[in-house]
Amino acid sequence: MATLVPNIILNAAILGIIYGFLGLSLTIVYGGMRIANLAHGDIVVAGSFVTYSLTAKFGYSPIAALPVAFIYLSLLGYCLYRIAGKRLQNSQDPELASFLFFYGVSLMTSAALLFIFDADARAISFQFKPLSFQFLGLRVPHARLVAAGVALALVPAIFWALYRTIYGKALRGAIMNRDALRIVGIDIDRLSMFAFSISFGLAGMTGVLIALVFPAFSPFSGMDYTILGFVVIVLGGLGSPLGALAGGLLFALTEQLTTLYLGQSTGLIAGFLVLVAVIVVRPAGLMGQVEWRA
Repeated sequence: MATLVPNIILNAAILGIIYGFLGLSLTIVYGGMRIANLAHGDIVVAGSFVTYSLTAKFGYSPIAALPVAFIYLSLLGYCLYRIAGKRLQNSQDPELASFLFFYGVSLMTSAALLFIFDADARAISFQFKPLSFQFLGLRVPHARLVAAGVALALVPAIFWALYRTIYGKALRGAIMNRDALRIVGIDIDRLSMFAFSISFGLAGMTGVLIALVFPAFSPFSGMDYTILGFVVIVLGGLGSPLGALAGGLLFALTEQLTTLYLGQSTGLIAGFLVLVAVIVVRPAGLMGQVEWRA
């Protein structure tokens, strides 16, 4: 048990980084546009299948799938925004309208993956050498270490883009107050199209990392990741990129430690209980902005 707990904590940290990355790509759209992307998990799974195709059919490293998944799924996000994004934002209830629209997109995406790859669960066959590393008594699978390293490398780049570039600052401004951006002359439609494309591209890259961390995935896995993504951003605070990372780490740590002491079936239950507790104590989430009403 003395060596098992540190291994569980390390594993939870790696999972938490991946969960946070999952929530980060979702909060860009929901926080800035109030569009509930119910197909987010299916886009993530599509990224996993891109990884499978490149490794199984062409023998490439999973790392090579990162730019491919980003480009293809960014284009999908761009096309969906051109089809319905502006209409969703201008509807009387953007959240409900987007919920219904993306539920249909979720069904179509999972059906397309089912048609192309069949219903069998798939896993990438590529193996890193060596299979694992051991240090300080801890054993870490090479694939998980690569996934965590890629995520840790991408997160600072994303935060640099959000906090140091014109588009990033405008996007954070949209999360805080969209009307103020219109007053100062920001093109909201162009900004939203940019956010939509980036969110879908990051979701595709998350799918690549998930293919490295989890043993298998199928066309039916999408809804699980959608629920997990919304749990993470609610925990961290809607519209807070840093909160998404904090929420992912908290959820993963709770899930893994509970699984260790109480069994696998209780892990998710404990994670959702933490979500309820955070909402009760702080409805805005760990790092969300509290709105005061007179």
